[in-house]
Amino acid sequence: MSKTAVLFAGQGAQTVGMGRDLAAAFPTARALFDRADAVLAHDLTRVCFDGPEAELTRTENAQPGIYLVSWVALTLLRERVPGFEFQATAGLSLGEFTALAAAGVWSFEDGLKLVRARGQYMQEACESTRGGMAAILGLDEAATREVCAATGVTLANLNCPGQIVISGDADRIPAAVEAAKARGAKRAVSLPVAGAYHSPLMASAQPKLAAALAAVTSHAPGVPVIANVTAQPHGALDTIADTLVQQVTSSVRWEESIRYLLAQGFTRFIELGPGTALTGFLKRIDKTATVLNVADVASLEATVAQLSAA
Repeated sequence: MSKTAVLFAGQGAQTVGMGRDLAAAFPTARALFDRADAVLAHDLTRVCFDGPEAELTRTENAQPGIYLVSWVALTLLRERVPGFEFQATAGLSLGEFTALAAAGVWSFEDGLKLVRARGQYMQEACESTRGGMAAILGLDEAATREVCAATGVTLANLNCPGQIVISGDADRIPAAVEAAKARGAKRAVSLPVAGAYHSPLMASAQPKLAAALAAVTSHAPGVPVIANVTAQPHGALDTIADTLVQQVTSSVRWEESIRYLLAQGFTRFIELGPGTALTGFLKRIDKTATVLNVADVASLEATVAQLSAA
């Protein structure tokens, strides 16, 4: 029997209108949007459905918005496929919080409040620093690390073969981009982001996030949750918060995380939430894996059909 892992997207997956058709089609989804608005005392539904894009893109809106749409996707999949189970979960950056909620570490409401707070703290860090990021395509990890060392920036995301993201002081990113091109990168381009995520410039968010995590009741995960920082399952319950705090300034080891799951015999992966970035990464990592996704009504129906047939 195939082993299934569910995957949750990170910041950048947001798009105006996300979740709208799911809420229109399914009362369960609509109820979750209403619940989120009540929990946050904030009209997150309006921001997700109608934007404007600049408002949705703000870290304190994008993070809870993506979390919410991802949770809606998981809830609807469970509703439509009775007995649906997964044997592990992982999420990219913000998505790691969604993965932990999916594994039962904390409630939907507590997870939502955590990612809203995390987004606020990271937005504050962005506004108090001058950070930037760049995507490096077609250059291996060793060469990219040399570029980072030479230009004083940080390796932020190891997404898949041929796609790495770097992060650091905005004044240093252009030099890093040129250095990557000189080393043979097929493409190196600055990204339109608010700050230097997963770099030391985010350090001011860490003590605030630690305090927020300490205030939440947590439970041992019901299935393995792969940590971005280690590319291994989270360990003892009392270490989860420390790992999440460390994640704010550490590299996201996504390719390694997926390779760990593949080595454990996972053959089916389901991306839940807006966008299909993780699906794209997975196809670059292992073309033989089965990859499904739920982002809207059409992809939900397609995934339900495939799971039901299996």
